[in-house]
Amino acid sequence: MLTVSHVTKTFFPGTVNERIALNDLSLELAEGDFVTVIGSNGAGKSTLLNAVAGRLAVDSGDVIIDGRRVNKLPEFKRARYVGRVFQDPLAGTAPTLTIEENLSLAWLRGKGRGLGRGLTRARRDQFVNKLQSLELGLEDRLTAKVGLLSGGQRQALSLLMAGFTNPRIMLLDEHTAALDPQRAELVTGLTERIVAEGGLTTLMVTHNMEQALRLGNRLIMMHEGRIVYEADAATKAKLGVRDLLQEFANIKGATLSDKAFLG
Repeated sequence: MLTVSHVTKTFFPGTVNERIALNDLSLELAEGDFVTVIGSNGAGKSTLLNAVAGRLAVDSGDVIIDGRRVNKLPEFKRARYVGRVFQDPLAGTAPTLTIEENLSLAWLRGKGRGLGRGLTRARRDQFVNKLQSLELGLEDRLTAKVGLLSGGQRQALSLLMAGFTNPRIMLLDEHTAALDPQRAELVTGLTERIVAEGGLTTLMVTHNMEQALRLGNRLIMMHEGRIVYEADAATKAKLGVRDLLQEFANIKGATLSDKAFLG
């Protein structure tokens, strides 16, 4: 479903600020895989997601989605294959548009543009059904501006929008990190449900080790642009936070954010 093959990305090449963000990195996700990604600060986790989404062009290597090499496809064209939720609740939605307008744009992702096609009675009924599944009462606020929603509500809406069209790949970039614990737990539960119900192939970056262990069927650890540790479903089921901390301790020069210790 997703193949990242020998991908390299260097920022500021040839300068004193040169930094190799992805270093000959290879990763393969089968259909339905849910892979959590942890790593030290600056390990290349978000760069990996940006390379898959098309936000960043890679220097070398291939990104293949559903058998198609997408290296030359810009981000807006990859949007038909990729759904994404960002860390910042403000990033995944348009605050000056209404809930139904945001949902319409998500529905038309990768298709022809124009709100007129999306705001039919049948489409509104579908939006209501989808919003009811969030259990946040947003189905009664279709015409409310998204900028008026709380961070947790916006992130839940972003998650729903990202999975709206059953993308081939779902990318989650620390999407609960900016939320308080109660809302983070709500969005985490929604993540599990939306991914499971859609059978979505998912790559999720997190600093939270407990979350990385609880979600998904595979785990990878990154450092300095490489994958330095992998755990399949059977191994992951036996791991605890202490085990991951020991793996980090084995990596020379690796440092952890305080977020990594959150339960």
